[in-house]
Order: sequence, then structure tokens, then C-alpha cells
Amino acid sequence: MSQHTHALTEFLAGLRYEQIPDAVLARTEDLFLDWLGSALASAGAHPIPLFERYAQEMGPTSGPSRIFVNRGSSSAYFAALVNGASSHLVEQDDLHNSSVLHPATVVFPAALAAAQHLRKSGRELLLASVAGYEAGIRIGEFLGRSHYRIFHTTATVGTLAAAVAVGKLLEFDQKQFTHLLGSAGTQAAGLWEFLRDAADSKQLHTAKAAADGLLAAYLTREGLTGAQNILEGEQGMAAGMSTDADPSKLSDRLGTRWALAETSFKFHASCRHTHPAADALLALMQREGLRADAIASVTTRVHQGAIDVLGRVTVPQTVHQAKFSMGTVLGLIAVHGKAGLTEFHELALTDPAVAAFRDKVSMILDPEVDGAYPARWLGRVEVTTTDGRRLQGAIDEPKGDPGNTLSREELEDKFRRLVQFSNARSADEAGELIEQVWRLRETTDLSQLG
Repeated sequence: MSQHTHALTEFLAGLRYEQIPDAVLARTEDLFLDWLGSALASAGAHPIPLFERYAQEMGPTSGPSRIFVNRGSSSAYFAALVNGASSHLVEQDDLHNSSVLHPATVVFPAALAAAQHLRKSGRELLLASVAGYEAGIRIGEFLGRSHYRIFHTTATVGTLAAAVAVGKLLEFDQKQFTHLLGSAGTQAAGLWEFLRDAADSKQLHTAKAAADGLLAAYLTREGLTGAQNILEGEQGMAAGMSTDADPSKLSDRLGTRWALAETSFKFHASCRHTHPAADALLALMQREGLRADAIASVTTRVHQGAIDVLGRVTVPQTVHQAKFSMGTVLGLIAVHGKAGLTEFHELALTDPAVAAFRDKVSMILDPEVDGAYPARWLGRVEVTTTDGRRLQGAIDEPKGDPGNTLSREELEDKFRRLVQFSNARSADEAGELIEQVWRLRETTDLSQLG
């Protein structure tokens, strides 16, 4: 085992609740509420009922761990599976920039399901979640940009992040965490090819990452051994999945840099790669008093990662695929002023004005933007108007980034909108869920959460 993997597992084993700053604990609560809203927002929407039926057929029909979209329950494994799928459908879950990882949708489903099964407290859930975020983010940064070009990092790294969170609930020591990473890492999978076909694999990715992470942790508790150098070994993850891996990222400022606090919230209901350009266009249109019909063309200046992911979608065939179409997202922003869940479901595929605007949008690689990525996601757009003017828009921190974050009031409003969108809970129930999350640090019984 390398020094960097050793440092990471040693940190995870030694991490205590009392070591975590209050601001980080508060941020974890914020992220948890944001995740819960995303999980509830997909109730009844394809393909989530498929996962529900699978869990009903293969797992127990009830159990200690809650399934949010149907108010049911099951074993920890199947609750993690369904909640992992449901929280990654509406594209409103969080993202950590430099790791290009969506931590919430893999960490919280596994951690909460296991915490409910193991009768853990809210403080123990928060500790476990912080451990999952800190490990997952660093492993994502370690695997680098080359990994993300082919592999969906939230699927691959997410398996390890989920495993770490559950391992912390199981109070693993350094040796157990090493075995745990080995068993989680050997299961890590998830490829971007699904985007070309508008396939449903993205939800399978997060479902399996959460559930397989939990599987690895529970088997490690029983004594299952795993590879001792799964991250950096000659036939490990970096060797097979990256060409620019940087082992030093694994141990970067452990205990002083709280990477969880760097995580961004999603404001628009679309792929995060569209957000910088969307915000830059919106700011430009407001600054110039510009209407959509006065715009002849929009050139978005983007990083290579955006081209790799969004370039696969030309004319979207489904609402979910539309969230990965730069032209569609900017069309909703330009024509309707926002790109929320309602706009996507009611207008993205049917509004002729959005389709017409989509065809005016192009992406080009910008050296400045690409050089800043993934640490910073810059928004740069060039607009040509119908009367021949050339205008430029720029933003350095999209709405939701740590430097331009959402307040608790805004997070509560977002949560209520997400729940209302699917009708998964009443307004009063949504309010009670918000209060439950804000009371996590004092909660001794998590069985009623949800």
C-alpha cells in the first residue's frame, strides 16, 4: 500500500465527530436536505418504479430502512439501491467541482440506509457522511480528468465513497478501511456511452454505487478481504481507468481541508456542465435588456469535459437527455428565463421557440475555461444579435458554487419545489422533513426520518 492510500485510510479510521467544524456539520445538513429533495422529486417518474418493483420482488417487503419515493421500507441494501436511483434522476443533486463527483446521491442513500438498520444516531450519520464525502472527493481528484472522459465518476468513485460512509458507521479500523476500498474498488463501474441512446443507465449507476458500497462494507465486517492497493496498484483503478492519476490528491490536507464544504448545489435542473453558460447568458440578457428573438447565435466557450459529455446530445429524445443538451438548456433560459423541473417537463421537447433557439447554440473549446477546469467552472458566452451586434457574457462562479451558494432559505424553497413537483409529500410533510433535517445533530432515532 502506498503512503497516500495509507494516509487516507488512517484518517478515515481516526476521524471523530468532535473534530469536524460546526460549519462543516451545518453544510452536511444542507447537503442532506438537498439530496432528500432530489430523491423525492423523482417519485413516479421513469425509470424509478422499475427499481421499486425490483426491490419489492427480490428484497423483503419491509425492513428497517426507508424508501422515500413510495413511503415503503426494505433491507438496507435495497433501500440504498432505490434511494440511490431516485436521487439522481431530476439533475438537482449536488456536485463537487474538482472531482466532478456527485457525492450526495451515493453517500447519503448508503449511509442513511445503514444508519437506520444499525440504529445509529444523527451525529453518527453526519460523521459517516463527512467521511464518505472526504474520501470520495479525493479519490475522484486522484483519478483525474482522463477518467471522467469515459467513466461516470459518480458511478465508479461513488462506490468507494458509499462504502467509506458505511464503514464509518461500522466503526472500521485502518486495516478494515483498506480491505473495504479493495472490495468497493473492484466493483466500481459506469460508462458514459448511455448518453448517446438516452438510456436509463445513469440511475442504475448511482443505485449500484450506493448498494455495492454498502455490500462491500457489510462483507468487510464479516471478514472479506480486499486488494491492499486498489487505487494505485499495477492492476488497480488508476492503471485501468486513468492516464493522469495523481496519488498526492488522496492525502491532500486531510483534516484541515474539508472538501465537503467545497460542494456546489444545483440551481438549474440540468447537467452541471450547462450551468456556467446558462448563468452567463442570463446575466448578459438582463444586462442588455435582450429578448430571445433578438439573438441570432450563441457560442459557448467551454472546457473539454463539457464537450465530452454534452457533445453526445444533438436533438434530445427524452426530458432527461434534454438536460444534457446545451442548446436546450440555453433555449429554456433565453425563452422562459429559467430551466427548472417544470420548464424541462412541459417545454424542453415541445416548445418550438426552445427548439429554434437550440439550433442557434454551439460549443467551442476555450483555453482559459479549460485551463481553470475542474477546480473552477467558468461561464463564457458570445452572442450575435439579429441587428449585428457582438456581445460577451462571463461569470466566474455559477449560482450554487461555494462562493455563490444557496442560503438555507433558498435550500428550503428548492426542497419544497422539488417535493411539490412530484407530489411525493404534502406541504405540511415537507415542512416537517425540513425540521427533521435541521434537528439531525440531536436525533437519536433515525427510524422515522422520511
